[in-house]
Amino acid sequence: MKKLELLSPAGDGEALESALRFGADAVYLAGTQFGMRSAPKNFTDEQLAAAVKAAHEKNVRVYVTCNTLPKNNEIDQIPAFLEKAQDFGVDAFIIADLGVMTLAAKYAPKVQRHVSTQAGVVNYMTARVLHDMGASRVVLARELSLDDIADIRAKIPSELELEAFVHGSMCVSFSGRCLISTYLTGRDANRGDCAQPCRWKYYLYEEHRDGRYFPVEESDGGTYLYNSRDLCMIEHIPELAAAGIDSLKIEGRAKSAYYVSVVTNAYRHAIDEFYSNGGKQPLSPWIREELEKVSHRDYNTGFFFGEEPGQVTDNGGYVRNYEVVAVCDEYKDRTAYLTQRNRFFSGDRLDVLPPSGEPFEIIVDYMQNEKGEVIEVAPHAMQKVIMPSNVEIPAGSVLRKARS
Repeated sequence: MKKLELLSPAGDGEALESALRFGADAVYLAGTQFGMRSAPKNFTDEQLAAAVKAAHEKNVRVYVTCNTLPKNNEIDQIPAFLEKAQDFGVDAFIIADLGVMTLAAKYAPKVQRHVSTQAGVVNYMTARVLHDMGASRVVLARELSLDDIADIRAKIPSELELEAFVHGSMCVSFSGRCLISTYLTGRDANRGDCAQPCRWKYYLYEEHRDGRYFPVEESDGGTYLYNSRDLCMIEHIPELAAAGIDSLKIEGRAKSAYYVSVVTNAYRHAIDEFYSNGGKQPLSPWIREELEKVSHRDYNTGFFFGEEPGQVTDNGGYVRNYEVVAVCDEYKDRTAYLTQRNRFFSGDRLDVLPPSGEPFEIIVDYMQNEKGEVIEVAPHAMQKVIMPSNVEIPAGSVLRKARS
């Protein structure tokens, strides 16, 4: 069986390190221009060059998003951006605009061209045309079922790769092309600046009763008309592979490094189990449980099984069952050297996510600050904490605590 690619998001340098540490085969990220996410820090030219170098040292591919729809006054800036990215050694561009496709072929011919989900590819004929234009991969629209994808796979050239989102936030509009944010806030979602008004709470107003609002349903909490559930396909790796998908993509360039760590780690183990079990998968329960330890909305399987995924109508918030309390910088002489992220106490039971292997629990029996003074609590962000532990806590491990 052809090996599935695990493609992880990297909104900044810390998220990139997490993706590399926890098993991504490839990462996608953006420079400071032309990427569809303005909220993350993204990468300056110097940072992008360093990111490609770090990824390639671990045999991880780097795909640069160039997937906004550029306006006339931006077109002249694109060739220089493409040339620089090629010089840095990026492996592919993710492109939504046909004009940018043409420019990429001219100014960065050594870099593969992947067609963004923003292009809304839903049929084999469009995939064929894009392949003829030089695309080596299409990122399929999220609205497709597995049967739709299998049909596309059967009718396109074998060398044209298919990529699909398998985990993360879903958009209320087709392939993420949405105007709600532009209408309500002036922030254009199609240029990477979405204010996410689909997650807001809405009320109904009656035309002749100024200042009076009415919940759309019988609840004083209002209703969330557009708030999509989160996608989760970790229990369906065999079906994704059977449909002919080459790359499994995790959404989340605006998400934290912790999110990238946990979700990348879970899908890494799920994919590896799939292959080690000869293409069959009862999934180890701990892998699915890991995805409950990141902030998320209610999960579902999107459109993959031909069903409408539905909305979360009773709340706009996330499920947050755990919080990160520290990251392990080093373990030696039965001692863990930690950097604090959130407050924790002596006596706490912590859940440890190592860069490889299954998570495990420890009890904080004793800890010191950098001066060697015994402390009962680590209250300061980025505080250095020394914690004796007979259980090895590998460098790069994430320590977290269940919320009460």
